[in-house]
Amino acid sequence: MSKPANPGPADPAVAVRLDGITKRFGEVVALHDVSLDVRRGELMTLLGPSGCGKTTLLNLVAGFLAPDAGEIAIAGAHVTDLPTYRREIGMTFQNYALFPHMSVASNVGYGLRARRLDKTEIAQRVAAALDLVKLTGLEDRRPRQLSGGQQQRVALARALVVRPQVLLLDEPFSALDRNLRGAMQVELREIQRKLDVTTIFVTHDQSEALSLSDRIAVMAEGRIRQLGSPDDVYRRPADRFVASFVGDVNVLRARLERRDGTTAIVALGAARVKVPSASLGGATPGTAVDLFVRPEDLRIADEGVPAVAHGIVAAQVYQGGHVDLHVESPEVASTRVLLRIPGQAAMTRWPIGTRVGIELATNEAVAFPSP
Repeated sequence: MSKPANPGPADPAVAVRLDGITKRFGEVVALHDVSLDVRRGELMTLLGPSGCGKTTLLNLVAGFLAPDAGEIAIAGAHVTDLPTYRREIGMTFQNYALFPHMSVASNVGYGLRARRLDKTEIAQRVAAALDLVKLTGLEDRRPRQLSGGQQQRVALARALVVRPQVLLLDEPFSALDRNLRGAMQVELREIQRKLDVTTIFVTHDQSEALSLSDRIAVMAEGRIRQLGSPDDVYRRPADRFVASFVGDVNVLRARLERRDGTTAIVALGAARVKVPSASLGGATPGTAVDLFVRPEDLRIADEGVPAVAHGIVAAQVYQGGHVDLHVESPEVASTRVLLRIPGQAAMTRWPIGTRVGIELATNEAVAFPSP
């Protein structure tokens, strides 16, 4: 594959550059002209539903696949045509891919032996890697003697021990139970920050992406729909797909009142909400729009407080630190409205069948033209 005639000087702040990447599998276009810069030392998450192209993109960076068009650079060097072993990457897989007949130490040191390092250096680096992932003392065990979390730590140590320029993680926690997954997320973030290693993380779990990432690339149908910080993606989604996919959200029927440059005012009952005007396209004042509101930005209206809508409590879901109330309110939504109420008092204060008023607890949201 030919390189650009004049790629220009490499940006020292960019660890991985994907430029115009397209990948096809037969008649299926898995990636459409994708471009992305991953900064040095950051944890970039590729987030999206199954089949969106996120794992394909990761495999292209790793060198397991070749693009049909576009260029890949790591640390300023073009690697599009380089084999995996020359890309200075470390990778962990969903199934860990440990050698069952090897000990923990042998698994971790496999990449170093392949690079023909001195035995003393291998032993030192393996010991340091196992200490980093808190597995010191388990060097002689086989993978079958380890828990799922311990196996994941071995896979991570094996990826890190080669001192990669880029760490690639393909849904590494998907096989772990919820509590262990949360603990491993914290440990991974601590290790990543300690080593300052550039990391590309693939997941379909929105909460995982929001808690781990420096930036998130939300993908759908082979394209990046939005690239931004977790707060940007959650609070300022670029389109309806991102708004619906990342976190829980209510879609409420509202009306565009006016546009003021980069912002607009949307009316929802008695409430007025400021939204970015860019997401409204060509909608004109007076037209119907869909207001996307997070469950935590709604609450039950107190007596005498103007409500934006009324409805009947249809279900309660106790979640420990909060209660999810599902309210039937056909005047503003075609589906049940979800309210996230802190504490547990909502269980007794608003039992199923109670008629309630809904109050908007924010003056900022995002809106899109009604379909």
